[in-house]
Amino acid sequence: MQPTVILKRKAGTLNEAVLARFVSRACRAVGLKGTLTVLGTSNREMQNLNRRFRGKNSTTDVLSFPPFAVAKDFAGDIAVSLDLAARNAKRLGHSYADEVRILVLHGILHLAGYDHEGDNGEMAARESELRRRLGLPEALIERVSVPSRRDHHADPGGGDRPLRHRRSLRGEDPPHQRWGVAGLRPPASSRVRP
Repeated sequence: MQPTVILKRKAGTLNEAVLARFVSRACRAVGLKGTLTVLGTSNREMQNLNRRFRGKNSTTDVLSFPPFAVAKDFAGDIAVSLDLAARNAKRLGHSYADEVRILVLHGILHLAGYDHEGDNGEMAARESELRRRLGLPEALIERVSVPSRRDHHADPGGGDRPLRHRRSLRGEDPPHQRWGVAGLRPPASSRVRP
């Protein structure tokens, strides 16, 4: 699996090649198979994605977009706010690059089927184990002061159903065909505007 990584701006000492190597290691450790796309972007774009896919008009630190069942050999997409990663890293006392990796690992766990909202700590335990194994500082779920922890799954209705179930109801293409593998941005005509 060769991940696609796009950083819209510099992320500390992290570049696309270094992050791609980390994504590959993390996917192997989690057991996630298939190609994966990671986008490092701004708070503004994260807010647009959050509004478009989850119906929430606020930014968030990480979003995961699971593939549709028909997407063969595709694991999904992850979007990370580089703005929030920089702020969190400074506040928590570790590097910006480590914070981006923590957020990506969190997204990978969601794509692998973990959900910290109702799993009685299973995701938190797995993330903590992987964080230690991959040499990362404090796990994302353990932090309580960052308000955007709840439900990083991209669900345009804001409910509990994964996005892949929305396709038949809304007749839309899968998220990876809107911004992931097919170009990492929704077409201009379909972007939600304030």
